[in-house]
Amino acid sequence: MTEQQIHELSCRLGSLTVFRSILQTPTMRAFSAFLDTTKSKRERIELFGEFIYSLSEDNYSFSDFLCRAVYTDENKYIVSAAQKAEVPHVISDNAKLELELFTSLTRLQSADLWSTLDFSRSLPRFDNTPVDFVSTYGERLKNVDKLGYGIFASAVMFRVENEEIVPVKSADTVDESTFVGYEEERALVFENTEALIEGRNAANVLLFGDAGTGKSSTVKACVNRYASSGVRLIEVRKDQLFSLSHVMGRIADNPLKFIIFIDDLSFNKNDDCFSMLKAALEGSASAKSKNAVIYATSNRRHIVKESFSDRGTEDDVHHSDTVQELMSLSDRFGLTVYFERPNKALYLSIVHTLAKRHGIQTEAEKLDVLAEAFALKKGSRSPRAAEQFIYSLL
Repeated sequence: MTEQQIHELSCRLGSLTVFRSILQTPTMRAFSAFLDTTKSKRERIELFGEFIYSLSEDNYSFSDFLCRAVYTDENKYIVSAAQKAEVPHVISDNAKLELELFTSLTRLQSADLWSTLDFSRSLPRFDNTPVDFVSTYGERLKNVDKLGYGIFASAVMFRVENEEIVPVKSADTVDESTFVGYEEERALVFENTEALIEGRNAANVLLFGDAGTGKSSTVKACVNRYASSGVRLIEVRKDQLFSLSHVMGRIADNPLKFIIFIDDLSFNKNDDCFSMLKAALEGSASAKSKNAVIYATSNRRHIVKESFSDRGTEDDVHHSDTVQELMSLSDRFGLTVYFERPNKALYLSIVHTLAKRHGIQTEAEKLDVLAEAFALKKGSRSPRAAEQFIYSLL
């Protein structure tokens, strides 16, 4: 590249409007600064190294970085399209020009940039693969209800951190094909999720039952199954329920479908978070979103803990009404799914299925004896115990 071409590229980047926030990423800050030919050779070489270093998250591929940055950028163009609002021609025209610029960046090679430095030694390289952003972004606009935009285009599972929604790193990739048993229970959860996807009335779901029976895994497998249909999971801890209305507001106008996941749910009778969940389940305007449902798991059918002393009269004039309100929280879920501890036959069936998957050749009768002994030591039979037993044999 000539110095004039470098200057023109720098000016084109500086004039971004629709995708301007991409310039604030460390990669583009370093790249843009490198293009400044008024800087000294030493400064530009250092900036080139900083640029390459910033690509480490994307395996040192500039095109991979650009794909991630462009597809997850939350801008007026894609937000308007997602909300089916009319997009002014000036925005779509500017977006096309900028997408053409990003396309040209994916054609750059390391040597194209080295040539502007008049440096005799080789410098670090980056990978780059041509991408037609005008075409690919157009497809994303058409399928924004499935692919999402902004942060929700970057992952399938999210969590809340300091009231911000952030992607889950190394999210659970559990697949329904790995499960044994509980087909009817999972079918209820999957069918409800399909109703959400199709815009039909979907219920908030409580999955309750014994520990280790696959309640949480069922929710995550459900999300993985329907991710390509536009389903995303946002995990909210019990102590974060005060942020529930903020989360709902953040996703209210998004075309994707969301499962708000609360794992291992239980309350004490004076728990301040109780009212926030109750409001969400009852459809409070501040804590309800038409494109979201709440899926909660609990080891307890009655998720509000109650002691015998709570049944006394104490100072509450309408004490029986208070107790009833606490105990009926679980009834506010439109669908409750019970994951019962497996009987011996189901437990051993799970063991044998897992043993076959892992190529364990132990004689069936001996395997049964060992599996039962393992369950006795663990204190109960469960799919989790069966899985742990199999792993102990590997």
